[in-house]
Amino acid sequence: MFRPTGPAGESGQPACHPPGEAGPDHSLRLPSALTIAGSDSGGGAGIQADLKTFAALGVWGASALTAVTAQNTRAVLEFLPLPPPLVVRQIEAVWDDLDIRAVKTGMLATAAIIEAVADALSARGVGRPGAPPLVVDPVMVSATGCDLLEPGAVQALRERLLPLATLVTPNLPEAERLAGLAINSHSELEEAARRILALGPRAVLIKGGHLKEKRQRPAAGPLQAVGIKLSPPAEEAVDLLYDGKSFRDLRAPRVAVPDVHGTGCTLSAAWAAYLARGLSLPEAAVAAKEFISAAIRQAVTVGGGLPAANQFPGGPYRPAGT
Repeated sequence: MFRPTGPAGESGQPACHPPGEAGPDHSLRLPSALTIAGSDSGGGAGIQADLKTFAALGVWGASALTAVTAQNTRAVLEFLPLPPPLVVRQIEAVWDDLDIRAVKTGMLATAAIIEAVADALSARGVGRPGAPPLVVDPVMVSATGCDLLEPGAVQALRERLLPLATLVTPNLPEAERLAGLAINSHSELEEAARRILALGPRAVLIKGGHLKEKRQRPAAGPLQAVGIKLSPPAEEAVDLLYDGKSFRDLRAPRVAVPDVHGTGCTLSAAWAAYLARGLSLPEAAVAAKEFISAAIRQAVTVGGGLPAANQFPGGPYRPAGT
């Protein structure tokens, strides 16, 4: 998790430690990432999943809350979007103090919030060379089936936010809405990626975990599951990455579990974290795929509904009684 990355800092404050003991160590300097998203009161998705992912990958997590949801592992019961000026004020407060190395967006809820966020990020150079990369997770529907984006807001997403994005990470239903295309095959997946890229992002990652089709394209790298039950060998979870020059399949064995809560948030947060740490898009692609694959393989049961993605595979979570 967190490790020192630079020389010790100086606080200018008097020592607050007993005589004879070492003083505070200010050598721990971390890259910071900002998530702009909604809260999940059940802890499985949204801001909560993003911040856990950042921490797991050694990145300091900052947040700007866009909406408060009342939800658990079974359903989203209700949500309330925050006033756009308050969302912007959070972005300003964080940006004016922290060294933000990457940004991600999740649930934005309304067209007014999308426009306000786009204006705030544009004012800080996002979308221009040398600015922190922006990962857009175009959240539209929760894993439990609740609409999280008001009707009509998709157009604001397409026109205002995607042109600023380094990467946009739709799942299949989101990709269909952004591209205006039904996706039932790998060729249609590629066409959807082309259409979405034409909206302005630097790259598109379509999460194809629910597209069950044998594919012949070479794998991006070995992603092996150990000690868990897998679906039949022909079934893989294949995400498609397109940067305008080439297509790349990111493969992992499909895990024989129900839908897992928080996977989209966790994957896009992992992308943001790796970009904040200085990885290139191709490097972040493989690393983020491996991270989400492990988070799904070791998903945790915390309620009576969907299992939740585990952002700390191998720890700190332990089975009860151990």
